[in-house]
Amino acid sequence: MLRPIALATLVAGTLDILAATGLTLFYGRRSVAGMLQGVASGPFPAATDWGAQGAALGLAVHFTLMAIMVAVYFFAAARWRPLWRKPLLWGLLYGLATYVVMNLIVVPLRFEGAFPPSPRSVFTQLFCHIVLVGLPVALIAARHFRRRSAFA
Repeated sequence: MLRPIALATLVAGTLDILAATGLTLFYGRRSVAGMLQGVASGPFPAATDWGAQGAALGLAVHFTLMAIMVAVYFFAAARWRPLWRKPLLWGLLYGLATYVVMNLIVVPLRFEGAFPPSPRSVFTQLFCHIVLVGLPVALIAARHFRRRSAFA
């Protein structure tokens, strides 16, 4: 199960970081390196002062978080068939769940009082979590488990 988890991590992680990069460039509030340093500053608060190394660490943190999200879905799907039998429904719901966990639990715990959500940021984040993370993860998991069950 390691290969499809790695594939889903690569696909969803790349789509999500490309969206974050595009939004960072579009809004121009900070540099892409600054955005990545901000990601790294979650577990490593001083990363905002680490230059290119902080940005590289941010990319690693991003893909590590994505791998955790993907692995959670895959391990759940291995135990509960509806997750891979109805990937569009469960991918949408999983994307919503990842939005809630990241934006209502993880980020506020680390960055107290930060990021008051605007309607635009809520919509953007929901789109990214559902369309770029939840759905690709669920579709890749469905493909993996359908192939595996065909040979069982």
